[in-house]
Amino acid sequence: MQSVVSAITNTVPISQFNRGRAGQIFEDVRRSGAKVVMKNNAAECVLLSPEEYVRLMDELNDARLLALADARMRDYDPGALIGEAEMNRRLGVTEEDLTEVGEVAFE
Repeated sequence: MQSVVSAITNTVPISQFNRGRAGQIFEDVRRSGAKVVMKNNAAECVLLSPEEYVRLMDELNDARLLALADARMRDYDPGALIGEAEMNRRLGVTEEDLTEVGEVAFE
């Protein structure tokens, strides 16, 4: 029953914008986090506060990164790893090259 109440209270007909109630609708979005705008009895768009949008985008990006890390770990083969010396050999990097670079600071 709570989801029905939530659906009713978090929807707004597009005609309310045409009646000059945009300011009140935006204030409701700031309080509730989201409103579904209805047009011809169908969902037309979702209004989100900037903070809620950023939170959702951060969560989406975190989920994508987690999925990528999970896929990489499934394909991980410790036997396929190569050491620093072999990598330097493949790239043509010598000890002299590394000495010339000096210290590198990571932030």
